Amino acid sequence: MGKLLDLVDVKALRFAVGFPVLLAAAFVYCASLLRPDLPEPLAILWTNDGGAAFAPFWAYVGGGAAGIVLTGWLVLLQAAPLGRPVLMRRIMMGIGFFLSLFITSVLAAGLIGQTGLADARQSHVDMTVLALGSGAAVSLGVTMAMVYKADRQWSPDDDRALRSAIVTELDPDLARDTIRLWVHARSSVFVMIGIAFLFPAALLAVVVPWLGILLVALAIVGAGFLFARVSADRRGLRVLLAGVVPVMDVPAGAISAASAADVKAADYGGWGYRHHQGTAAMLVSSGPAVVVSRTDGGRLAISGGSQASAARLADVLTRVAARARRGSNPQPPAEGRSPDPGPP
Repeated sequence: MGKLLDLVDVKALRFAVGFPVLLAAAFVYCASLLRPDLPEPLAILWTNDGGAAFAPFWAYVGGGAAGIVLTGWLVLLQAAPLGRPVLMRRIMMGIGFFLSLFITSVLAAGLIGQTGLADARQSHVDMTVLALGSGAAVSLGVTMAMVYKADRQWSPDDDRALRSAIVTELDPDLARDTIRLWVHARSSVFVMIGIAFLFPAALLAVVVPWLGILLVALAIVGAGFLFARVSADRRGLRVLLAGVVPVMDVPAGAISAASAADVKAADYGGWGYRHHQGTAAMLVSSGPAVVVSRTDGGRLAISGGSQASAARLADVLTRVAARARRGSNPQPPAEGRSPDPGPP
């Protein structure tokens, strides 16, 4: 969800969603005040002789409110994506604002033209209300397009980027001591999972739907065990199974040594997360990995992706462990706080 909100102007999105709803609610409320003075049914189409087509009061009001909301959403939401040109976003904001007000003006003119009449066939659209409402809609739409600031505004992401830049400036080695990578099994393994689970699930779903769903769920869980998010920095090593479930969290001070090596998953119990006799492993395949020795005598084995990424991960872990043992491990500033550069 956070990444999705990073792609849109949140303030414009809130306005695009909320304004048509509030405008429609105001129209329904005002129409309900006029109901005692309106005929039943109401005219919805007119000719020179008067009303030509009719609908109940709540159909007129409900349909009109739905038209206000849907039209407003359809056009105003086009102004929210940040990836679109600034001029286009400003134009769409103005047009959406105009259309919402214009439709409300047309609906209001139809109601006012029928106020006080016993038969809607004698009614006509109130041209004064229509002219005043349309003129206001045009002018307010142009004003909205001119005042809407579609340029990117300073956001919490900018605050985080600024803090990160300050930390990097104060400690240039921090970037070298940080690595994050995804590791996963070979594509052929996922093809095998698909053949073994998804094809039978498709056949079983015709006869026993719940069993087909169960096989699909098992395939997803099995594939999840073959993905991992590995990150290392001055705080230590963290491994998230499927990028979500934490399975390893080793402080930098608890690492005595780290080295890159080619390993066989069978030597550590197989693929996925394994823990046996003081040795923990998160291996998605045989091949490049990092073997970590802990100060308490335990060992870890983590898939490193390629040989280059495994070597870099081992280098980072060795460096941050040495820094932690020296007792000079300045932690990155906590989220929301700026670093203290010290006395001048």
